[in-house]
Amino acid sequence: MGRTDEASLLIHAPAARVWAAVADPQSLQAWLPPTGMTGRVEHFDLRTGGTYRMVLTYRDSGAGKSSADSDVVRGRFVEVADGDRIVQAVDFVSDDPDFAGTMTMTWSLTARGSSTLVTFRADDVPAGIRALDHARGLTDSLVGLGPFCRAAGPLISPGANSVRAGEQSHAQEP
Repeated sequence: MGRTDEASLLIHAPAARVWAAVADPQSLQAWLPPTGMTGRVEHFDLRTGGTYRMVLTYRDSGAGKSSADSDVVRGRFVEVADGDRIVQAVDFVSDDPDFAGTMTMTWSLTARGSSTLVTFRADDVPAGIRALDHARGLTDSLVGLGPFCRAAGPLISPGANSVRAGEQSHAQEP
């Protein structure tokens, strides 16, 4: 069994707005890529048993898992609990055995008044993903989610910080 990394952030937006951001592929492209990366969703079928493919491209090449400048992620939605949780089985497209194996990503949303606690948990993290890099990436994504959710935009109702690897942070966004 591999390492578990987890990061949480209190997003100052209602759960319906946060769900809209995590459940929409165009929104994911905007807020999910960590600092120094861009994202492109090539396929996205959000339902239990559905699949997706996303390409994360580094602005500076040399650090990619799939090529010198990119990480290609293939995922399967293990569970989609509308408005509450998305569980994903994630595989990196890579020839490097250190990135092999399926990582389970669980994104949980918990309403806290007019805000939402968002937790990203990664279980069985491949050995090739350094703990500090992963903690930074998870945190960068959460920090990007906050402003995105507060920006004006449509709401989709359900149904229609610094974090060290292996620890949880309940910091509030800036």
